[in-house]
Amino acid sequence: MALKEQDKSSIIRHSLAHILALATKRIHGPRVKFGTGPATENGFFYDFELPRPLSKDDFGKIQAEMEKIIKENIPFREKDLALKKSQDFFKKAEQPYKLHLLKTLAAEGAKKVTHYQLGEFSDLCTGPHLKKTGEIKIGSFTLSKIAGAYWQGNEENPQLTRISGLAFADKKALKKYLAWQEEAKKRDHRKLGKELDLFVSSDLVGPGLPLLTPRGSIIRMELEKFVIEEEAKRGYLRTFTPELAKVDLYRKSGHWDHYQESMYPPLNIDGEEYVLRPMTCPHQFMIYNSRPRSYRELPLRYAELARQYRKEQSGELSGLIRVMEFTLSDAHIICRADQLESEFRKVLELVQYSMKTLGIKDYWYRFSKWDSQDKEKYIDDKKAWDDTQSSMKIILDHMKLKYEEGVGEAAFYGPKLDVQLRNVNGKEDTAITIQIDFAMPGRFNMHYTDQHGKDQTPMVIHRSSIGCIERTMAFLIEQTAGAFPVWLSPVQVKIISVGKAHVKFCEKLANELTENNIRVETDLENETVGKKIHQAITEKVPYIIVIGDKEIKSGKLSVRDRETSPSQQTGEKTRNIKKTKFIKEISEKIKNRK
Repeated sequence: MALKEQDKSSIIRHSLAHILALATKRIHGPRVKFGTGPATENGFFYDFELPRPLSKDDFGKIQAEMEKIIKENIPFREKDLALKKSQDFFKKAEQPYKLHLLKTLAAEGAKKVTHYQLGEFSDLCTGPHLKKTGEIKIGSFTLSKIAGAYWQGNEENPQLTRISGLAFADKKALKKYLAWQEEAKKRDHRKLGKELDLFVSSDLVGPGLPLLTPRGSIIRMELEKFVIEEEAKRGYLRTFTPELAKVDLYRKSGHWDHYQESMYPPLNIDGEEYVLRPMTCPHQFMIYNSRPRSYRELPLRYAELARQYRKEQSGELSGLIRVMEFTLSDAHIICRADQLESEFRKVLELVQYSMKTLGIKDYWYRFSKWDSQDKEKYIDDKKAWDDTQSSMKIILDHMKLKYEEGVGEAAFYGPKLDVQLRNVNGKEDTAITIQIDFAMPGRFNMHYTDQHGKDQTPMVIHRSSIGCIERTMAFLIEQTAGAFPVWLSPVQVKIISVGKAHVKFCEKLANELTENNIRVETDLENETVGKKIHQAITEKVPYIIVIGDKEIKSGKLSVRDRETSPSQQTGEKTRNIKKTKFIKEISEKIKNRK
């Protein structure tokens, strides 16, 4: 296939993986055992079994050899071999990992395989590659990381050495990406969470169980307050349900059969098995089923800020993004079939409003569908899946919503619309989901009486408004780099005294702002004003007020605004404003969540 028909960046990165392998072979000789080496989103890697451990000190030598190979302008030569001939080649070369791959291909019925020859290195590979190594620009790539990697990702297999690199079209693009990575490190919510005193971790408490500090708790409470207010405006009814339930409840819902690997082991309480809930839906369905329902009552929108528990792999636990216990802005809408599209639309409008209020713009939608081959994960009812996915597609298309499709990403009981985000490190995560459920209303024998007095089964929409509170906090920390909008800032105003003579005035001003529901801290320490201002800037406080003789005499506040002067350092953007006007200004921003 012609190069222009392929993604050129991917071809360059794949070619660099082979160049890395050749360079490593030249440096370490015939004792190198080769794993695999694909292109990645921003670069490439290759897995090796090496005669000695490597460190980043080896990067210079390997990269120099790679650059030498590029200057040699060696061609990539493709050739097809009979499977047996390929096996003989790698057996003679003592390459066990390649032989393992060939064994798998043989079991799948392959008769021929493709090799790519690069100088003295031949690899089992389907390509494509560049014509010659000289097509790669010197300076457009760099080695970035050395790590351990189990062969084929299985912990029972040998651990290999993975050498990773970054690669772009030219030196300028690489430099831009490296600068972005540096910015990402600064914005990492785990780093900022510690620096801004938002949350901490404790080995004694356990991994994946972050502890929110008073400042972090303020952000959480403001997000929860926002959710409760907005849902109340839209007719949601709040519930409070237990975080624990009998295993029988989840057997009935289907979670025990299809979701058990993500649930914690049962607890034996007085001879009964109980489990920490992974979902709130069965609890709210019990409320619905507590009495007969009429079509006139529908839709019923049950909402809850629900603590939930889902088992994560220890290696996946990360700050606030991946945790063992989390709080979901959860809700379940129980409605008639003729109300489904209208209710779905209203949910999406709430999600879009929430994202706008939080200032999150870079998100996209994924229509997550079932995988008909996966009988373990999904309820095996092809007609129900086809009908529900068809209904959901009609709704999405009526709304003229742009979306990607993800096969095998649905919930076990129905398709969903996922709101997708990337964190600062480029990893994609699901922030919010809206799901149509065809299974559980029947499993729980949910009914309502229609206008003709007949029993009907309702439809259910599972949804969130801002997703998992902890994960949303992580996204906001990274997006704002800790400089939260005024309404979310743990400290909204910092009052700094110039000297001892100004302390009482500062305290009186702080009390007045507090009475107006403005979050205030004072810095009355016997330090220089410059040092105190610097500390407030480090804390990313939206407003810094410095009180000295001039401010007391004039009756006006000297305010440094973070919004108009991000550094706040020079004071060039300092403004003088009447106290009443300042209180009105900040109160409006808090009230309107701007």
